[in-house]
Amino acid sequence: MNYFPLTDSDREEICRLLGIKKTRELFSDIPRENAYYPLDDIPSALPENELIERFKTITRKNKCSHYLSFLGGGAYNHFTPEVVKHLSQKGEFLTPYTPYQPEVSQGSLQAMFEYQTMITMLTSMDVGNASLYDGGTAAAEGALLALRKARKKNKILVARNLHPEYSEIIETYLRDLEEYKIDYIDFIRETGTVNLEELEKKVCDDCAGFLFQSPNFFGVVEDSKKISGILHNKNIYSIQVVVEAMSLPFLQPAGANGVDIVVGEAQSFGLPLGYGGPYLGFMAVKDEFIRQMPGRLVGETVDAEGKRGYVLTLSTREQHIKREKATSNICTNQAWCALRAAMYLAAMGKTGLMKISKMNHLNTAYFVKKIAAFSHVSITYKKNFFNEVVLEVNRENMAVDDFMDKLEEKGILVGVPLKWFHKDYESAILVNFTELHKKADIDTLIDAIGELQ
Repeated sequence: MNYFPLTDSDREEICRLLGIKKTRELFSDIPRENAYYPLDDIPSALPENELIERFKTITRKNKCSHYLSFLGGGAYNHFTPEVVKHLSQKGEFLTPYTPYQPEVSQGSLQAMFEYQTMITMLTSMDVGNASLYDGGTAAAEGALLALRKARKKNKILVARNLHPEYSEIIETYLRDLEEYKIDYIDFIRETGTVNLEELEKKVCDDCAGFLFQSPNFFGVVEDSKKISGILHNKNIYSIQVVVEAMSLPFLQPAGANGVDIVVGEAQSFGLPLGYGGPYLGFMAVKDEFIRQMPGRLVGETVDAEGKRGYVLTLSTREQHIKREKATSNICTNQAWCALRAAMYLAAMGKTGLMKISKMNHLNTAYFVKKIAAFSHVSITYKKNFFNEVVLEVNRENMAVDDFMDKLEEKGILVGVPLKWFHKDYESAILVNFTELHKKADIDTLIDAIGELQ
């Protein structure tokens, strides 16, 4: 199809039809000082070689590579093999459109099918989709899925030790759906875990499901089996959120704990850290939820000649004009993230994944053991952690901001200050360890903390 720009007469006719004199009137709602920026400061074009050198010069100003980082809280720095980077950049994977025509999309469809299979194996659930945008929206979709399935029930329960940004996303999703309500379940400050007594009191006939995170926002593993038992006694769905996917090979799978819906963030499986993404939301459920699932679902079949093939088994909302009753779709580009995760999981294999996740935990355990020698800091939750712990700074010794600043001066980003999210944790820092942290790195952090006594 050819593209023909508008002529002056075309523009005049459009303005006459709209009842305006100039095109600028279309943007009258935008403040004048922000509507049109001067173009005088835009530099002139450069030859390609000079442009590349210009970008290199700008890149040298970036100092992040000089820091030893222990940041986590929902975004984790893991190793990605070069084979994953190379294969995922191939044009046939990077550029294809939504595979509505299976006869020309078998490669993409099989990759999605393999990804779904791996997610169900990691979670011990019946079926997984391919895929969702990120962990936060996956959590919101899990809530909506439970509400759709429960039908006449209109309340969703959410744990207060769920990632606070995930909670905000859930609230945003449900804000304008007046028929649905959210209620929160507190956690026990001494243990960091869900208050099961309060959960038992708040479960009611109107409740469709309960969303809880494990490992939770404080890095503590919840008793998913006990939580699911409390919920199932009242015919309420158990929805587990997994923000650190690397915990899946290491911990008891959600399906074995009676969880009905598992959602979360799979960025740890081969996706690099970026300025906000792209991330990868995943969902795995029991069979009974299959027709209410959002996103794509790829199935295996045979063709007229009996040969194995793959198709989009359940159609997305483009085929069903159901408006607000439609389940959420997933865009073409986001499916590439699931493809890359499948490549990562295949490259690592069962043994490799277990080894990496175990290294995450052992590095954290080593830090917890060594930090016990200090009096000016302490670990808040010393048990049931995976690869994140809460480090408490003695206020009498030093304010937490000063503590973090002094470590940053030494080239160390110690973690995420929890006071950003919880006022009761004014002197606490969430510290994360992965397989990329060598023993020498952890010792550097411990020595630097020791010098601040």
